[in-house]
Amino acid sequence: MPDSTPPAPLRLAVVGAGPVGLALALHAARTLPDARVALYDARALERDMGADPRTLALSLGSVQVLQRLRAWEADRAQPILEVHVSQTPPSGVPLVGRWIGERASDPVVVIRAIDEAVPMLGAVLSYGAIVAPLQAAWLAEVASSDGRLQTRFDTKVRALRNLVDGVEVAPEAGDAERYDLAVVAEGGVFGERPAARSSIAAPWRHDYRQTAWVGQVGFDAQSGPRAPGMAFERFTRRGPAALLPLRTGQAALVWCVPQDDDPVLGLADAQRIAVLNTIFPEAAGRIVEISPLKAFALGLHAERTLTEGRTVRIGNAAQMLHPVAGQGLNLGLRDAMELVRALERGPDVTMALRRLEWQRAPDRWAMILATDFLARSFMWRLPGAGALRGTALAALQELAPVKSAIARQMMFGNR
Repeated sequence: MPDSTPPAPLRLAVVGAGPVGLALALHAARTLPDARVALYDARALERDMGADPRTLALSLGSVQVLQRLRAWEADRAQPILEVHVSQTPPSGVPLVGRWIGERASDPVVVIRAIDEAVPMLGAVLSYGAIVAPLQAAWLAEVASSDGRLQTRFDTKVRALRNLVDGVEVAPEAGDAERYDLAVVAEGGVFGERPAARSSIAAPWRHDYRQTAWVGQVGFDAQSGPRAPGMAFERFTRRGPAALLPLRTGQAALVWCVPQDDDPVLGLADAQRIAVLNTIFPEAAGRIVEISPLKAFALGLHAERTLTEGRTVRIGNAAQMLHPVAGQGLNLGLRDAMELVRALERGPDVTMALRRLEWQRAPDRWAMILATDFLARSFMWRLPGAGALRGTALAALQELAPVKSAIARQMMFGNR
């Protein structure tokens, strides 16, 4: 006679209460009604995350995830309506074919939301505007869960130890607890990641020897109003630079340069403004103000697999990418949603983790490899590398179906 005993409720630990960890915990709490979910984070619960000013860009797919989680505050976000991708200096290389030769002097790819029949390509908002609504929604779920959900802030996890059919989570203070599954969603920056860790498959790691300078810039109001929602990415010989629109009329700046020959480090603000006005096209607006810039080392740190025993890594814990494509957080949110979907299909955790690996691999590795290729291409000193990029940009602008396919990939990933 078959055993009719119902399976025990899933015990899930989520380590890291950033956007990806909070989204995972919240989605699991609502989608897996019997699961017992504990959310760990080293920061204090009382810390005001809503005031965190760091700027992030979300794809449309990520915006839709936050909307489904009822954690989206549209009045704090600036929709991205157009993206202009070009390079400087212009290649000036004559190309074969009348249809492409007219654009060879200054190739630019323009992706517009209206052409893709979507309300926006994505949105730009502060880290706090993402985390605060997610955290408020999670705490509301905890308050009404009768103890099924637990918040363990101000609790740093010292170690995770895989067991035969579970995982042990050991905080720095207090006793270790056993769970069926532990998900690591802690982020960080490349410079803080260890060179290696104990793993069945060592991570793929590469130091690009590049620095990202990030901050905000303001524009000359006398030169006329700038079109709202326009983002610019400019490929230069030293690395990519991007302007992301903000609701204030300013723009977030990401400026990537070589670490060993940093042209930004020794410049005064007035000099930085002057250089930026030579980098970005006239359509971006004339920059007249710049905030203090912060520098971050850039590199690739990608786990070969998401799972190891009953431990799963998602988001920046699984893949830390170069910002050239702005896809790190978007990948992490897709990791989280797919993990819950795999767990929803049945109580067998081992089978769910196998599904996760197979289903996430194409999306993860397509983005990891594409981002790595773009990042490394700026270090090439081959004759004609700039001309080749210009040719590719000009061709892409003319090939509408290919351009649309790339836009869809950036908005939604593989689906």
